Amino acid sequence: MSETTYDLVIIGAGPAGYVGAVRAAQLGLRVACVEKEPELGGTCLQVGCIPSKALLDSSERYHETLHGLKAHGIAVSGVELDLPAMMARKSKIVAKLSQEIPVLFKKHGIEHSYGTAGLVEPGVVRVDGEQQSTIRSRHILIATGSVPAGLPGIEWQERIGTSTEALAFPEVPRRLIVIGGGAIGLELGSVWRRLGAEVTVLEYLDHILPGSDAEIAQLALRAFKKQRIGFKLEARVQSAVVENDECIVRYNDTEELRGDRVLVAVGRRPLTDGLNLAAVGIDTDGRGFIPVDRQFQTKVPGIYAVGDVIGGALLAHKASQEAIACVEQIATGVGWVNYDTLPNVVYTAPEVAGVGQTEEQLVQNNVPFQKGQFVFRSNGRARILGQTEGVIKILAHQQTDRVLGVHIIGPRAGDLIAEASVAMEYGASSEDIARAWHAHPSLAETIKEAALDVDSRALHA
Repeated sequence: MSETTYDLVIIGAGPAGYVGAVRAAQLGLRVACVEKEPELGGTCLQVGCIPSKALLDSSERYHETLHGLKAHGIAVSGVELDLPAMMARKSKIVAKLSQEIPVLFKKHGIEHSYGTAGLVEPGVVRVDGEQQSTIRSRHILIATGSVPAGLPGIEWQERIGTSTEALAFPEVPRRLIVIGGGAIGLELGSVWRRLGAEVTVLEYLDHILPGSDAEIAQLALRAFKKQRIGFKLEARVQSAVVENDECIVRYNDTEELRGDRVLVAVGRRPLTDGLNLAAVGIDTDGRGFIPVDRQFQTKVPGIYAVGDVIGGALLAHKASQEAIACVEQIATGVGWVNYDTLPNVVYTAPEVAGVGQTEEQLVQNNVPFQKGQFVFRSNGRARILGQTEGVIKILAHQQTDRVLGVHIIGPRAGDLIAEASVAMEYGASSEDIARAWHAHPSLAETIKEAALDVDSRALHA
């Protein structure tokens, strides 16, 4: 058995693990990163963010070719879907990005170990790979991420699966049932609807996109219904089975829905299996997450955790930023994350994005605020793109005018929200945004107009 000593060993090479490893190496630490999967990048890169967005882009182009080019004076005929080619493109993008991570490791002198990591004692990690090895380190960072959550009464099988399976269906299902009206279910449901599937979403709550601004979520529901995605809200799913090659989902005691495939997208659970947390005295909370303090340290000195495994918003960019803050704290004594300016994006069409507090949260907390709104149909660039559905909403404090939240449904909302996040990071007011330059014609002008509308000064409303 071999043994090596490092300043920091990171368990997991996803968006938290590999980014944290690179930052730690930049700060002069001797770093090792352990990953049990043969390809680096974690769920986000391999079976999450990147492949799903690749399919969203390809399916949107296919749908646009079939239904949207005529308005531009472009006549097409004989359009056919080559699903294997679409999947191959997705896989090529994933492979290319995955291959770049070992290059980063080599560039920064990071040691990569392949295998399953388990804690032996504080400062000691055992790696079970092609051969067993032991890594000693002054600091250990757990960044093992999460996996899809299941539901009681549902067993995984060929036709009933998670987002991983929905990213690689061998054919377009005639009828797809999606359990869960959050980002994952809506994104993948959109992919297969554009490619020809009849899609029905079952959501336990009385609204979709839990946690989003209610007005924006309602507009999103209306938009998706226009795309002929079916919704059954307040649907409490009891079981999903396959009978004679047909999926049957039973819900609300007496109702059932039949389809060809079922996507279960009801959230994710922390992945702590095999870490041997009990051996070092670490207990998880009631939902399986690892408790940490503001410096991301567990109850055991020298052992830290970041990303999905500690809870909060299960987002790749949150995980990356937490890892950076954690290793900066280890190396320099200073590292922090401002969760108040964490953006969230749903990459449907139209896209949905938000940062900061929702209107409902401000009302609930008795915070006085003013609201500015601007619709995309009044924006020249949106007209040019032919993507005029949606609105941007800015919420600012009634006395100070400081921006408290920004919520968008519309074209490129995922890109537009970055300006709002940066503005809020610096404590900007709606007046600051309104006074800043915004090129014409651009979608960003909608932000300026919404900021002006906070004081009822929108110029094109």
